[in-house]
Amino acid sequence: MSTSTAQSTRAPELRVRPVEATDLGQVIAIDTEVTGLEKTDYWYELFHRYGGGRTRQRLFLVAEAGETIDGFIIGEVRDWEFGSAPCGWVFGLSVRPDARLAGVGGRMLEAVCEGFRHAGVNKVRTMLARDNSLVLSFFRSQGMMAAPFIPLEMDLE
Repeated sequence: MSTSTAQSTRAPELRVRPVEATDLGQVIAIDTEVTGLEKTDYWYELFHRYGGGRTRQRLFLVAEAGETIDGFIIGEVRDWEFGSAPCGWVFGLSVRPDARLAGVGGRMLEAVCEGFRHAGVNKVRTMLARDNSLVLSFFRSQGMMAAPFIPLEMDLE
């Protein structure tokens, strides 16, 4: 096989970069496929607040392979909430089901953590549903463990 043939059959290199407005259609499609809920307005609002790399404190990144967005991650630095020193919070992460197990999530988490380090923090946190075993397994595989904070809630009805 010639070098040009081998290069043309190789999968496109994965690149993690700040989200752009033109990525939102694919981001929304990933979220809709994974959650079963279409939330277009929500995603445009998140892009308005977190997109475009406007601040070191807020990060909205996508993993791109060629023309395809394989996943997204969103996080921000939060300061002194509930007595916690400033730390990075990941509050959105998803990977296209057919792109899982290829290291996409790990690459995105690594990139967002690098952004948090650049913003001057040395800890990252997240929160997820107890029964979300897929995401829980992912974060544990990345070295995350139970934190000293306990979420509490109550119904407002």
